[in-house]
Amino acid sequence: MKDKNVVFMGTPNFSVPVLKMLIENTNVIMVVTQPDKEVGRKKVLQYSPVKKVAMENNIPVFQPKKIKNDYNELANLEIDLIVTCAYGQIIPKEVLNLPKYGCINVHASLLPKYRGSAPIQWAILNGDNKTGITIMYMDEGMDTGDIIAESEIEITKEDNVGTMHDKLAILGKDTLLEMLPKIFAKTAKRIKQGNEFSLAPMIKREDERIDFNDVGINIINKIRAFDPWPLANILIDNREMKIVKAEFEACNVTNVGKIVEISKNKLGISCQDGIIYLIKVKPFGKKIMDIESFLNGIDKKEYINKVVN
Repeated sequence: MKDKNVVFMGTPNFSVPVLKMLIENTNVIMVVTQPDKEVGRKKVLQYSPVKKVAMENNIPVFQPKKIKNDYNELANLEIDLIVTCAYGQIIPKEVLNLPKYGCINVHASLLPKYRGSAPIQWAILNGDNKTGITIMYMDEGMDTGDIIAESEIEITKEDNVGTMHDKLAILGKDTLLEMLPKIFAKTAKRIKQGNEFSLAPMIKREDERIDFNDVGINIINKIRAFDPWPLANILIDNREMKIVKAEFEACNVTNVGKIVEISKNKLGISCQDGIIYLIKVKPFGKKIMDIESFLNGIDKKEYINKVVN
């Protein structure tokens, strides 16, 4: 497959294993990634993880602000295959029509479930016990193209978005590698998705807030779905605290959203059907710490019965 000219489109760490696999097995002639971002107060330009890998391998990098308006650099190339993986922009028809063997997407869900930009988060949020990778031919829609192959993986109770991100990145690389010979031989299956689907839209800031009117399992799933980024949060005295890890104990409660238990190493908040015990937190302006360290720095008597939003 080293004689096949491949253009890779991707941006975050999730894309890196796929890119490295393609570099080892094909002739990657260009990498397309999102523009560099200014980070911090000094506004230092930061390259995407994908750009760093491309530069390390002396592969040309193309960073259009909007690829639908700026794709001439691709139009001038002899492209056999385009592979996308968490690129972050919709690919226009003009680009989809460029490669000889089509455009392939590596998507982190079992399509048609969870079309969109945050499939891993939504799978955990919804309490799914499995997810996976879909290799698909791309069309002009959002994750609507024909399916080539799918690989399943279990979501355990210990998994969070970080662990599933890493597992799925490797699974995506392995599944695509298995399918590449069939794609180049034009023997890959094309399975239509149909009209029954669900969406996984981008996570918004308001999605990160914990609602203690909810049941405990949903609250725990939210904490797992946002760990280690962006982290679920609560408000105590109008100050935000991010919750990294917690556990749930079912019991009868009278009022929800209150600190109902506090001791040397326990802080429990009532929810609809029990108590959420915080295990690891990130107080406003501080580093992540275990709950005992947090409790050592506060007046515990002042916190009992406080309302948590």
